[in-house]
Amino acid sequence: MPGKDPNKPKGKTSSYAFFVATCREEHKKKHPGTSVNFSEFSKKCSERWRTMSAKEKVKFEDMAKGDKVRYDKDMKGYVTPMPPRGHLLHFSCSVLNTVEESRLITQAWALVTSPSSWVCCGASRLPKTSCHMKQRPPS
Repeated sequence: MPGKDPNKPKGKTSSYAFFVATCREEHKKKHPGTSVNFSEFSKKCSERWRTMSAKEKVKFEDMAKGDKVRYDKDMKGYVTPMPPRGHLLHFSCSVLNTVEESRLITQAWALVTSPSSWVCCGASRLPKTSCHMKQRPPS
């Protein structure tokens, strides 16, 4: 499937990520115009995070909870796009419970793929089979 979906909501931000962003802003204010050695900076941030008390971390945890609410709300309205015809994603189904379930999966994939683009190993042994699909380059 081509690249990432530009309409997919931005992921959740962790409390530690909010803390690091705050540290970076503090560093910019104290040392404007200087570049940051990422390795050294991240070591200092992680050490500072480990030594912080739970009371000090509450601010960042609240920010993360707020961002999780935003993410959950955005994901409710998000619909995953179907891949274009001829493109396949890695697809694996461990155990199909019924023949009907396997037919539904086959029909769904038939909508977006050409019949020769995938191989279902052991299709004659349904209902219990393993399906494997491989991505093929666009034609």
